[in-house]
Order: sequence, then structure tokens, then C-alpha cells
Amino acid sequence: MPRLVGINHVALEVESIDDALEFYGGIFDLELRGRSPNMAFIDIGDQFIALAEGRTQPPDRRRHFGLVVDDKEATRQALADAGAQIQSGRGLDFIDPWGNHVQVVDYRDVQFSKAPEVLRGMDLDDLAKSEKAVAELREKGLTGPAG
Repeated sequence: MPRLVGINHVALEVESIDDALEFYGGIFDLELRGRSPNMAFIDIGDQFIALAEGRTQPPDRRRHFGLVVDDKEATRQALADAGAQIQSGRGLDFIDPWGNHVQVVDYRDVQFSKAPEVLRGMDLDDLAKSEKAVAELREKGLTGPAG
């Protein structure tokens, strides 16, 4: 059987591409990969997010997707400064103006890993994993003994 290798991209439905780029650009350092009349593509190193104009679904409640950031607390502050609807709880979840539920995690604390050359290309080569994340990766055989 084929094995899942990763996620190529996630597409978010928004009412306006321009408004979404302004909202997300006020929170994150964005690099636009490309744009068409009804879509915008935002680079995340070797991955991307697509913004699709035209919300067709009601706001998300349980359905969500997760973003990995280099600084979760700086993201929390940027979300607060942008007036984002931050959800209560121990994590960092927010609802964007179009009803997309986004969960934010810190790169240091999760198993998700970027190849060293990708981190270097993103100018994040000093971003290290926490001991817990390294132990989880090691337990799955996804890293060497030194991490």
C-alpha cells in the first residue's frame, strides 16, 4: 500500500484574497509564491498554503489545521495585536475572520521536522528541538542518538 509522506498544501477559503493577505501578513512574515484572480499561494519553506477566494462552508468548529512557527509566544502577541479571535485553552488556537480554525505550535516542541538545508534556506538553521521532541523522534527511529 502507498504510504503518506507529507502534506503538499492546505487551501483556506476566504472572502477576499486581498483581505486575507492583509490579515495573515499582519501576523506572519509572508512570502507570496504566486497569485491568480481567485487564489494566492504563500510559501512556508518547502511547503505552501493556498488562499481560495469564496467561502462556501460555515465557520469551522472542530475541523482545523495546524501551523508550525518558530516562536509561538511572538505569534500569540501578533494575533492579539491583530485583534484575532484567540481561543481559550492551553494551546494557541485562533479563528480567522472567515471562520477558519487554526492551531499554532512551536517547531521546537513537535515531531514535525524540516531538513537542515530547508531550515538554512529559511534562515532558521539555529532552531533546535526540545528534548521531548527529540525523544519522540528518536523513539520512532526518525533521528540519530544525538538528535
